[in-house]
Amino acid sequence: MKIWTDLFSTDYGLMSVAVLTLMLLIGAFMLHMFVNKMNADA
Repeated sequence: MKIWTDLFSTDYGLMSVAVLTLMLLIGAFMLHMFVNKMNADA
């Protein structure tokens, strides 16, 4: 499948993977932080 080859072998594909991974990590961190803040106030 050409799409997987492009995703992991081209510079724009690798940058897309990096951005998606970074977005998921930031989202998980923010979710964890917000849940902790909400539990601390209650």
